[in-house]
Amino acid sequence: MAIYAIGDIQGCFDELQALLAMCRFDPAMDQLWFTGDLVNRGPDSLKVLRFVRGLGEGAISVLGNHDLHLLAVAEGLGKLHKPDTLQAILKAPDRDELLHWLRQRPLLYYDKDLDTALVHAGLPPQWDLHEACAYSVEVEAVLRGNDYRDFFAQMYGDKPRRWAMGLTGWDRLRFIVNCFTRLRFCRADGKLCLKAKGAPGTQPADCMPWFQVPGRRSTQTRIVFGHWSTLGLYQDDNVLALDTGCLWGGQLTAARLAGDHGFVSCDCSGYRRPDAEV
Repeated sequence: MAIYAIGDIQGCFDELQALLAMCRFDPAMDQLWFTGDLVNRGPDSLKVLRFVRGLGEGAISVLGNHDLHLLAVAEGLGKLHKPDTLQAILKAPDRDELLHWLRQRPLLYYDKDLDTALVHAGLPPQWDLHEACAYSVEVEAVLRGNDYRDFFAQMYGDKPRRWAMGLTGWDRLRFIVNCFTRLRFCRADGKLCLKAKGAPGTQPADCMPWFQVPGRRSTQTRIVFGHWSTLGLYQDDNVLALDTGCLWGGQLTAARLAGDHGFVSCDCSGYRRPDAEV
């Protein structure tokens, strides 16, 4: 069996199919890991969502910020933005089944045999893997429970910016979600720098990539993530970044995690300007 991790798709269905053909993906034998952001900004989010859901246990997908945005908009608790391409999902006859399936996805997935974790964005330096798993379960329990609409009403926002064990309520859940789905840079003390979205080197002087913070407690486990198209393909610091900017005219990339290791990439047409909001 081959296990492939694939970077952010964001509705680029044709490119996903081209990449899987290049990988010689066998749905009866192989497994796909998706770094989240299955939907939005690209042209075929509905097709992507239906395809990944149809893979059943052959697909592991964590929630990204655009996936959560779709869920909030569907509940009337988020606003559609001009670049959003979510309308086809919202009008689909199977929207309720698709959205229910999406809401059941985890924020973090860990494979013990590979000692590899999958998240959309990152982890703050204060968390080790055990803590990260526990905090992801906290949010997942709310998303899968009866109060999920209350969560979406409180989800948006940049505060609090630093982890504390004493955080409670919506502040605690919002911080956890922001780490898993929005993090790129933070300060040495773990304070999130959510406004910085460019490539490493463009951030404020007191901020650094989350995976390079000295003393980061999750260094013992390989972490696979996406979200950061301006970082691109990156493999160091025991992390593997896979968002290579398909939406922006870059590539869609798969990394083989089990069996023969290696990367496969296909070129993408680009559906958004590279200088537009990331």
